Amino acid sequence: MTQAILQAQRTHLAQLLDAIQRSTYYLHATEQRLPWPLTAPLLEAQKKNAEWFETLAAMNERFAKLQDILASAMRHTALLMGEPTDTFLQVLAWFEKQRVIDSIEQWQLLRTARNLAAHDYETDYEQIAEHFNALHALAPVLYATAGRLVRMCQQHLHLTPARGDFASEFNTITLSNT
Repeated sequence: MTQAILQAQRTHLAQLLDAIQRSTYYLHATEQRLPWPLTAPLLEAQKKNAEWFETLAAMNERFAKLQDILASAMRHTALLMGEPTDTFLQVLAWFEKQRVIDSIEQWQLLRTARNLAAHDYETDYEQIAEHFNALHALAPVLYATAGRLVRMCQQHLHLTPARGDFASEFNTITLSNT
């Protein structure tokens, strides 16, 4: 591997870390706009409030995006650290040993929630409330994972987010969720 190729890979990971910080910030900001826990009567009362449902749609999208970016960054981090990346299960097992993720099962739960967030077209307000309350309950797990991954890259690869525009807010969010 030439130095230019290695540097390109490091630059890509730094950009992923930046995207993690940005996505964490925006998911957290979206969460702050909603009154938790959501209930079926509350959702039904707001059923024609486009701003409200745009916020819910943003939460779905931002949760899914953060989970996807974390997965990509974990695979890339493992690659740069010389760990096997043949399957994502190997990547997850390694990150569990490194205590970046709490467990493979918890990551799979996040992935399931991410898939539901990306593809849920439910119209029953009770189920919609349950879905968003689950995302809200799982978001701190994403925040904590994001914080641990960024810190791991800083400590072991000496890589920081490319721009760091959201570093201060990211640290506040992730450190309060560890």
